[in-house]
Amino acid sequence: MLKITSDRKITRYNNGTFEETIDTVAEEFPLTIYINDIEFATLVCSPDHLEELVMGFLASEGAIRKFSDIKSMNLDDHGGFCHIELNKDIPTDHFTYSKRILGSCCGKSRQFYFQSDVDTAKVSMSKTTITPGQCTVLMKEMQDTSTIFKETGGIHNASLGTPEKMVVHRGDIGRHNALDKLYGYCIENRIPVRDKVLVFSGRISSEVLTKAAKIGVGIVLSKSAPTDLAIKLAEDLNITAIGFIRGESFNIYTHPWRVVS
Repeated sequence: MLKITSDRKITRYNNGTFEETIDTVAEEFPLTIYINDIEFATLVCSPDHLEELVMGFLASEGAIRKFSDIKSMNLDDHGGFCHIELNKDIPTDHFTYSKRILGSCCGKSRQFYFQSDVDTAKVSMSKTTITPGQCTVLMKEMQDTSTIFKETGGIHNASLGTPEKMVVHRGDIGRHNALDKLYGYCIENRIPVRDKVLVFSGRISSEVLTKAAKIGVGIVLSKSAPTDLAIKLAEDLNITAIGFIRGESFNIYTHPWRVVS
């Protein structure tokens, strides 16, 4: 198994003094995906749950729609390669706009910059509702589960669950990767997502909102702020966006009808 974190010798400055100590940092790992022997993309990610990451990424890019679309998957995690054979061909132009480096930093949102986003982002049909208490409990559960973040402070965290309980939690140095791992988990385990709630540690950017729409959830919870474009997209895609969940308070930015007392 690949290491998710590593220990480094550092010099810490504190209140006028320097001291040598050890700090735990998050590992960063490049993973190149080949589809039907053609290079598709390279993801820079945290080296865990890589098969879920690949499946979620391929689904969000429109390369697959269900688990049975994958004929075989050969993951070389030490070499940083994943070879996928699909039960179908992908048009050459799909590789043209999909083959790119996806960095771990925030970067420019992919919303509507690529045809795959237009093809796979869905207007939510979810009728799921959530109470204020459930919003704060789910956020606390995600933060309590985020052990790697507590060790390093260097990853994004995301969870997927029902209003009553968390189903799966994943973390990654890339926020989009954390969401793709959740998506891949649902695809691999054939878990329906329409009734689920997405809980996220970072801000709700247009990229995060687009990922939520691709997964198919109707409610997104965050402890941080949304962006203007994310709010507009949430309104258009019928997604309830809730931000600044701090203690017992939060802001509802779109479709407040899903939050009930």
